[in-house]
Amino acid sequence: MTQYQCKTCGKVTADKGHLCDPTGAGKIYECEQCGLQVANEGHLCKPKLKEFKYFCTSCGRGAVIEDEVCNPTLIK
Repeated sequence: MTQYQCKTCGKVTADKGHLCDPTGAGKIYECEQCGLQVANEGHLCKPKLKEFKYFCTSCGRGAVIEDEVCNPTLIK
């Protein structure tokens, strides 16, 4: 199913007629933490950030589990 996202308000829907400025959004992901529908699988919301215990010193990605990043460093 094609998804559309409004350039103005960010709302995501399958029916572009309900958006003020629709653009193709491609694949849509739902955040497990906040429930927001986003086009970016790497979406970071406040609830997810609170759970981070590690960050990668190579790329800067955050993670809850040490094995989820390539060069983990514990966040103090």
